[in-house]
Amino acid sequence: MRESLEFFIDGAWVAPVRQKVYETINPATEAVSGRISLGSAADVDRAVKAARAAFQSYSRWGRAERIELLASIVAELKRRQLDLAEAIVDEIGAPLWLAQGAQAPLAAAHFKAAIEALETYAFQERRGSTLIVKEPIGVSGFITPWNWPLNQTASKVAPALATGCAIVLKPSELAPFSARIFVEALAAAGTPQGVFNLVYGDGRTVGGAISAHPDIDMVSVTGSTRTGIGVALAAAPSVKRVCQELGGKCSNIILADADLRAAVVAGVRAAMINSGQSCNAPSRMLAPRERIDEVVNLAKAAAEATTVGDPKSSAHLGPVVSLAQWTRVQHFIQSGLEEGATLVAGGLGRPEGFTRGYYVKPTVFADVSREMKISRQEIFGPVLAIHSYESIDEAIEIANDTDYGLAAYLSGKNAETLMKVASRLRVGQVVINNARADLSAPFGGYKASGNGRECGSYAFAEFLETKSILGTS
Repeated sequence: MRESLEFFIDGAWVAPVRQKVYETINPATEAVSGRISLGSAADVDRAVKAARAAFQSYSRWGRAERIELLASIVAELKRRQLDLAEAIVDEIGAPLWLAQGAQAPLAAAHFKAAIEALETYAFQERRGSTLIVKEPIGVSGFITPWNWPLNQTASKVAPALATGCAIVLKPSELAPFSARIFVEALAAAGTPQGVFNLVYGDGRTVGGAISAHPDIDMVSVTGSTRTGIGVALAAAPSVKRVCQELGGKCSNIILADADLRAAVVAGVRAAMINSGQSCNAPSRMLAPRERIDEVVNLAKAAAEATTVGDPKSSAHLGPVVSLAQWTRVQHFIQSGLEEGATLVAGGLGRPEGFTRGYYVKPTVFADVSREMKISRQEIFGPVLAIHSYESIDEAIEIANDTDYGLAAYLSGKNAETLMKVASRLRVGQVVINNARADLSAPFGGYKASGNGRECGSYAFAEFLETKSILGTS
C-alpha cells in the first residue's frame, strides 16, 4: 500500500488545507493500492505564491547554473529509475518491461534533451540597433495525464526549468506515486525551494484552479480535447498562454511498395503498446485495396500473437488503467460490431482466463468506413481499425478526414513518394518506416489535437516571452 497525503510546496511536504483522501486502484487486481490527498484551490494558491517568490531569483540564473541543475536531475532520475518503473506498474498496469524500458527512462531522457538544447539556445538576437531578448514567461502550471505519466511531466518540466520558469504541477490522480518519486528526485538534485511545486487533485478542482489562477502566466495541459477546451476557457479571463497536447486518431498508411509483413506487424504493435493508451497510437491502418486480404490476415496473426497478462509477467500488454476506461473501450468494440465492421481478432469482454482486472482483448476490425465511431473517435485502447484505399490520393483523404491532427505513420520504399505523402498530411509529426523516437523533434498537433510544441528547443518557445529593446548600440 502506497501513501502520499501531503503536497510539495515551497521545498517541503505539507499537509493540505483540507484533508480529502482518494484511494487509488491497481488495475491488474482491482484492489485498493494506495491513498493520496486531493487538493483545493487554496492549496493551489499556496503553491503559486511559493512559485512566484522563487521565480524572482531563479529566473536570473545563468545558462551554466541551469545546465548544472538539469544534469543533477538526470543523475537522480536515473538513480530512482527502478522505483519509478515499479510505481508505474502499480498505478496504470503498464507491463514491467515497458515501464523499465521506456516509461521510466523517458524522464531522464527529456532532461538530457533539454540540456543539449540549452547549451546552444540563443536567448538574444541583434538586428541593427535593436536587441531582441527572450525571457522566462514566469510561473507555469502543468496538468499531466496518467498514460505516460513521466514522459508527459518531464516533457514540460525540463524546458520550463531550462528557460528559468517556476512550476506548479497537478499530476493525474491515477498516477500519483511516480509523480512523488519524480519530485523527490528533483529535490535531491538541488532544485531551489519554491521553483517546483506539486498539488494532487482532480481536473475540475485543482486543474481548474491552475487554469484560472491570475498569477500563473502559462498553462500546459496534456489530455483529451474536451479537457483542453475546458482549460482554455478557464484560462481566457487571465489572458495567459495555453499550450495543449490533446487527443489523436492517427493514421498508418501502408503504401503499395512497402514490406507488407514488416509494416503490418510494426503497425499492430505500435497501435497496441501500452494497451493502446497513447495519443499518438496509429489506430487507423490504411492499406491498398488489392492487398487488403493479405494485410488483414497479417494483422489478425499479429493481434492474436499479442499476449495479455499480469504486468509483472512477460506479457506484451497489461490492463487498461481503470474500470471507466475498460467500459469505454468495450463501448467502442460494441459500436464497431453494430455499425457493420468485420471483427478480425479480439472482441468484447476480458481475455480468456481473466475474471478480474481491467484487461482488454487485442482487437482488430476490417471493412471499416470513415463514418464509424471506431474510425472517428479516440478509443484509447488496443483496438485497430483497418481501411482500404484505391489510390494514394484517397489514402491521404481518409487520413486527413478526422478532427485530429497529432501524428501519422507511413511505410514504403520510394523516398520521393513518402515525402510527397508526408507533406500533404495535416498532422504535427509523421513517422516514416517505423523510425525511432527523437526527443529533439517538436511534438504536438494540428486541429483538435492542440497547439504549441513539446520536446527539445522547440519546447522552449512555450516558456519564453519576447522583448524588443530599441536604440541599443
